[in-house]
Amino acid sequence: MSALRLRGILYDLTLWVNSALPCIARGMWVHLRVLTLSLWQRGIALEVVCLDLEGVLVPEIWIGFAERTGIDELRATTRDIPDYDVLMRQRLRILNEHKLGLPDIQAVIAEMSPMPGAPEFVNWLRERFQVVILSDTFYEFSQPLMRQLGFPTLFCHRLIADETGKVTDYKLRQKDPKRQCVKAFHELNYTVMAAGDSYNDTTMLSEADLGVLFRAPQNVIDEFPQFASVTEYKQLQQAFAKFSPRMIAD
Repeated sequence: MSALRLRGILYDLTLWVNSALPCIARGMWVHLRVLTLSLWQRGIALEVVCLDLEGVLVPEIWIGFAERTGIDELRATTRDIPDYDVLMRQRLRILNEHKLGLPDIQAVIAEMSPMPGAPEFVNWLRERFQVVILSDTFYEFSQPLMRQLGFPTLFCHRLIADETGKVTDYKLRQKDPKRQCVKAFHELNYTVMAAGDSYNDTTMLSEADLGVLFRAPQNVIDEFPQFASVTEYKQLQQAFAKFSPRMIAD
């Protein structure tokens, strides 16, 4: 039975109760109606958890590359520059100036690992929710790290490189992609819980039914006080479990 159909039946019964029963019985009916909807929702809750990748599950790739190359300008992330196009144009310019290409970046990524506890956290989530990674990284970067996370579903972007490996451009999947994904999940009747750490996650967190900042820098926490802020995977587990209408042990 759909939510709309159930609510329609309860509405019709409410009209009858209001006209046919005395005040005390009407009060009991209100409680019964709320309990019925609550139990129904617990039984068929459709929930998806959307997570940022870098800074939440894996280290920042560009920071790792900056440390390897010694190019401090490459340390900038969306924590520092909210406009993603400005940030990426800066990165492409620096790569071109230093004659660095896609194979150079991939060589560094191949030696990176998820954050301690991240694979276990993802496994915990996947046993209890649908899980989707919404990232502004690129498929050309993701393979080694996603393998270590058990290949959860990843929505991200594409880098454009020539035959020599020089990165010439990038292609966004769509504008404001993380928020658009959450909107799409809502259209599919999913309840969405989300976690991220940076400016480019805030529209996703705002659109979600529950949005949580995870290990975010203080400037992001200060600018977006409406979001709870946590630093440990256990705290995220507790937040998601508590928000779910199902009985989930954290």
